[in-house]
Amino acid sequence: MLLRHASELPADDRPVCAAIGMFDGVHVGHQEIIQKVIAEARAVGGVSVVITFDAHPGEIVAPERAPALLQSLAQRIETIGALGAEALWVIHFDRAFSELSAEAFIRQMAEAWGRLRSLCIGVDFAFGHQRSGNVGLLRQLGAEIGFAVHGLPTVTVDGQPVSSTRIREAVRAGDFAGADRLLGRPYQLAGLVVTGDQLGRQLGFPTANLDVRGLVVPPNGVYATETWWRGAAHPSVTNIGLRPTLREPAPTLQVETHLLDFQGDLYGQELGLRFEARLREERQFASLAELEAQITQDAAAARRHFLSRAGN
Repeated sequence: MLLRHASELPADDRPVCAAIGMFDGVHVGHQEIIQKVIAEARAVGGVSVVITFDAHPGEIVAPERAPALLQSLAQRIETIGALGAEALWVIHFDRAFSELSAEAFIRQMAEAWGRLRSLCIGVDFAFGHQRSGNVGLLRQLGAEIGFAVHGLPTVTVDGQPVSSTRIREAVRAGDFAGADRLLGRPYQLAGLVVTGDQLGRQLGFPTANLDVRGLVVPPNGVYATETWWRGAAHPSVTNIGLRPTLREPAPTLQVETHLLDFQGDLYGQELGLRFEARLREERQFASLAELEAQITQDAAAARRHFLSRAGN
């Protein structure tokens, strides 16, 4: 169940086992924290609750330093939900919440639920005003209020700690295999389909333009991709870049995907892109006719990729 306030958790006698974190990307380290909480809740006949935020705290307290995220909120909710927690509490992170101390937050939560059994966080995670909420503070409060605290150590992959920052670096470098290992599943860039300038349709290749503001984006270029929509994968070809052929005075980054052999209205839908192969770099063409010819070749190259994959 999805909660917007602590009070929305159904009142019963079961103890509450909770995990707190931003969980951007829900990588293998995050998964260990969440699975720990789920296992403990099952062992004591309790309810497992994952607590996260609808925006990165940095967006409110230090927007100039806020990182681009690996997932949209909808993606994060879906990924956490698939792990099996009984409830997900998504806190609206605004200026008022940023000024709430970690101690006040924990006391309010414990009072609202009245049956807090345990809290689980990553050992390096900190939350609350001035990042005062850490394992040490939680253990002090736990001893007073009566809940256990689990500070899980950082998970390592390839001899290095797993972190959302490390995954962002892999995505920006186009190292999708590396990102997949750290995530424990294929990396996927997702966004809502928004109205574009219809240029792709004019060229015979209608595209879905994804709104990826605030998200980490792979290197510019053309890719063979799988576009995921409503749980199904569609072969596609995707362009990421500034569209230099159009010579716009103030170009903005565009993520445009053409679904092969697909017809339908995708406006307002969230699509996810899985990157299969980089077909070429982004480059400028002398005319729209040359661009159209190249897009035809790109679509053919994407088809060959998927045909060869199916044959293996």
